[in-house]
Amino acid sequence: MSKRRSFLKSATVLGAATLLHQTSWAKDSISNPENPEPKIKPKKLKSGDTIGLVAPGFAVKPETLYLALETLQKMGFKTYHTERIKGNYGYFSNTDEERAKDLNEMFANPDVDAILCARGGYGCTRILDLLDYESIKSNPKALIGFSDITALINTIYKRTSLVCFHGPVGSTIDDEYSQSYFKKVLMEPQENLPIKNAILKDPKQYRNSEYYRYTITPGVGQGELVGGSLTLVTATIGTPNEIDFTDKLVFLEDVEEAPYRIDRMLTQLTDVDTFLKAKGIIFGVCKGCDRKRTTENFTLREVIMDRIAPLGIPAVYGMSFGHVPQNFTLPIGVEASFNAYKKQLRLLEAAVS
Repeated sequence: MSKRRSFLKSATVLGAATLLHQTSWAKDSISNPENPEPKIKPKKLKSGDTIGLVAPGFAVKPETLYLALETLQKMGFKTYHTERIKGNYGYFSNTDEERAKDLNEMFANPDVDAILCARGGYGCTRILDLLDYESIKSNPKALIGFSDITALINTIYKRTSLVCFHGPVGSTIDDEYSQSYFKKVLMEPQENLPIKNAILKDPKQYRNSEYYRYTITPGVGQGELVGGSLTLVTATIGTPNEIDFTDKLVFLEDVEEAPYRIDRMLTQLTDVDTFLKAKGIIFGVCKGCDRKRTTENFTLREVIMDRIAPLGIPAVYGMSFGHVPQNFTLPIGVEASFNAYKKQLRLLEAAVS
């Protein structure tokens, strides 16, 4: 442990490590319009690399952490985490300062090749102003997670132009489909990668209306990917971390939100000028968000159709991502194409270098 702490105390060592580390990342020619600097792609992962685990939001149960470590090791990776991940501070894994410090140190640590969030859970918006964005930019590496991690991956991309990843967390990475796209996106870079929806074999899924796949508005679109949890996307509206949706492909999902709450958040989004300029809207599975149609209630599908269809933007519901076992790995900031009628998504550039 002393070895891992000591490097932070030496500016000279850190500077040298930074210079060495920078040889493994590439600046792409496509710029982030929110940040005039070219986008930065982290280095691709390979077997034997070290993945650091963090818990930037809720506390992690010991059995969840153990399963994540075991799964990553079976996938061929080494693992590392600090003692901070085992903390409990109310519903958080640790204090704001300690959670931010853990993430900052993971980026600065030259022995860590990528960072996986062990779980989601509220707390990421509380640490956004405590992150060292200059250090993150100088030590680019893949950051992966979903749910509340939405705030981290979109804000880091906005402030540094570093491509981050909406993908499985430690508690969900033991799924074969999720691992497949994790590897395709992070370990086997391609300039033209089709992302295919999972085949639903579990009756609890394919008979569940929340998993139905349907076109909201037909059409095609192309742009950089942004988005994640609908709750977190709307939570940043009106803040310095608000996403600029102009010319973007926006992907959204949520969990355990009643249709009226989905209605409220989508209504808020449609009041954002840049959202109306999006090139496409891609919904994942909104697990636990549907209700039976009654005289006093709307279904999830009715709400989505009512709020999104009038925009005239190509849109689809039911793609394989969200709080579900099967998850795409979607790179924030990477150019992609989208066909709403065929329900097809394709990455048009490699997400890693």
